[in-house]
Amino acid sequence: MSLTSIARLFFQQRWRELERHQTEGEALQREVLSHLLEKAKDTEYGRNHLFGAAKGYDDFVRNTPINTYEEVKTDIDRMRHGEEDVLWPGRVKWFAKSSGTTNDKSKFIPVSPDGLQHLHYKGGADVVALYLRNNPKSRMFDGRGLILGGSHAPNYNLPGSLVGDLSAILIENINPIVNLIRVPSKQTALLSDFEVKRDRIAREAMTKNVTNLSGVPSWMLSVLNRVMEISGKEHLEDVWPNIEVFFHGGVAFTPYREQYEKLITSPKMHYMETYNASEGFFGIQDDPADKSMLLMLDYDVFYEFQEMGTDRIVPLWGVETGKNYAMIISTSCGLWRYMIGDTIRFTSTNPYKFVISGRTKSFINAFGEELIVDNAEQGLAYACQKTGAVVSEYTAAPVFMDANAKCSHQWVIEFAKRPTDLNEFAAILDRKLQEVNSDYEAKRYKDITLQPLQIIEARPNLFNDWLKANGKLGGQHKVPRLSNERKIIEQLITMNQ
Repeated sequence: MSLTSIARLFFQQRWRELERHQTEGEALQREVLSHLLEKAKDTEYGRNHLFGAAKGYDDFVRNTPINTYEEVKTDIDRMRHGEEDVLWPGRVKWFAKSSGTTNDKSKFIPVSPDGLQHLHYKGGADVVALYLRNNPKSRMFDGRGLILGGSHAPNYNLPGSLVGDLSAILIENINPIVNLIRVPSKQTALLSDFEVKRDRIAREAMTKNVTNLSGVPSWMLSVLNRVMEISGKEHLEDVWPNIEVFFHGGVAFTPYREQYEKLITSPKMHYMETYNASEGFFGIQDDPADKSMLLMLDYDVFYEFQEMGTDRIVPLWGVETGKNYAMIISTSCGLWRYMIGDTIRFTSTNPYKFVISGRTKSFINAFGEELIVDNAEQGLAYACQKTGAVVSEYTAAPVFMDANAKCSHQWVIEFAKRPTDLNEFAAILDRKLQEVNSDYEAKRYKDITLQPLQIIEARPNLFNDWLKANGKLGGQHKVPRLSNERKIIEQLITMNQ
């Protein structure tokens, strides 16, 4: 019997459990909330917010405020220094480093042992379970999985405590048995130098029977292009004849799909989207014919949703299809009524299925860099200070990867006072963005994938002309500062000619 056949037997019980998602969403979520409150009632946060006295959702909402990272930053820093029973029982040793907020270069999201097992790893297992359910002819476990990960470092020099990319934390704590069916080696997977890592991954994986890929589309493409360079082959299936699926998440796949389909021409290739973040694992594309994802309801995460443009917050059983909601989570990692910053739109409520619709704030996250407006404002202010320039209007958007897996950010800037040297201004801006945003800094490392930013100088009144042409001149209308797609910037470039 093959390993894939054994895996199918292992997942049969989970397939039956997942059937509850079809009609019992509210019951599942009420069970999760009850479990979380009971588990955390004796923590400092639980005592302060009366978790032990809560009889249900209404009590929880009455006693617990909405939080952003700024509200819990002090508590998380105490946990990083080794304090126990603060936001979640016991000591938390692992912290996922994520892009920063208005006030900080980085966020440090706690990853408790419970969260690791019942939120992150459970999501990964369900991805495989659902894929095998949908693909009875799969042989994925008869070969290796190529799994990309980041790196980690000691946390405040505390023994056994780590801070780093979530993927690195997952690899560090993974069951040793899994290492028998994955590449690259753990040592290579956790390297911090991506240029060295990419080459080593390619060389280690080339001689293996790789059947499945897992990672962020932009960075996986960079690794695969290195595989093609070394191998000299035309298509990926010439290197790995049994390649059959790419489990992807982190950034939207749409801009990369065409490049992957050119690289992998095998008709048996599948693509499966996941919604996994530093804060938790939330959704899985359970139907290959449906681009929406199934919201995972029996993990250690309780969901609430704020209807965009309003103050209305509802639990899962209060949502409606077609509306944009900001997602609010409470988890076994100690995040309570936490605004994650993502917005989703439900396509179905029986079962609860959704698509990611954006962020609560203007941003660029085409390659995992999570650049927010505050980063942009800091960078521009610094560049202006250093060059004597004055910026009156600007917008920025990604330039998606070319055939060589190169990408960049493109800025259209209207200057009230232009810099003497536009290239110098761009270089200063780029360096400042790396200083204030750790994810942008990581993606810009050695120009391997994310290239230096490009600036197009706008003619006078270009932005006003765009607003007028779109019926938005006057009032509080403005051109979005950052966009994750190119529609607006392309219009501006056309009007600038």
